[in-house]
Amino acid sequence: MASRDRLAVQERPAARRCALQVLYTAEIRGESPSKIIEGEAFLGEDEPSDYASMLVQRCEAHRVGIDQQLASTSENWSLARMPVVDRCILRMAVCEMLYVDDVPISVSINEAVELAKAFGGEDDSPRFVNGVLGRIARSLEQPAASAEGGAAPQGDSQPVAAQAAEQAPSEKGEGDE
Repeated sequence: MASRDRLAVQERPAARRCALQVLYTAEIRGESPSKIIEGEAFLGEDEPSDYASMLVQRCEAHRVGIDQQLASTSENWSLARMPVVDRCILRMAVCEMLYVDDVPISVSINEAVELAKAFGGEDDSPRFVNGVLGRIARSLEQPAASAEGGAAPQGDSQPVAAQAAEQAPSEKGEGDE
């Protein structure tokens, strides 16, 4: 069973790329991501994996909270002003940071930076994505630091906070928006 779990983890970068394609397509078309992933509008090479589908569903279900987190964290950048692909990468990463319990926050950030390197809307997209997500990780560590050893529940409805203290990324690129 451990080898199956390892395989699933190795497939997650491809699942994130697929989820990004769905979120981007939905944003461009003005449709819901679940409609894209379930319908014939998805133009990906393969059918979305379970992990990609879960990410898309959670991004859609928690979009208001994710967007509030991004808006309060991305100094001098409104969501509407961000390149569409960067906004989709950030939404997916914040969703993973807050609502996926088995992915370390540092992994979510690193994977988002890699997606920004490959698909980002601007030359400085990787630095921008790293800076915004680094701020969010630090904001998550504040409540965790004040809680006396108690971890927030993780999963579909509750944000992850307790892991952030150990997994916050370096400050590289933080002020480069």
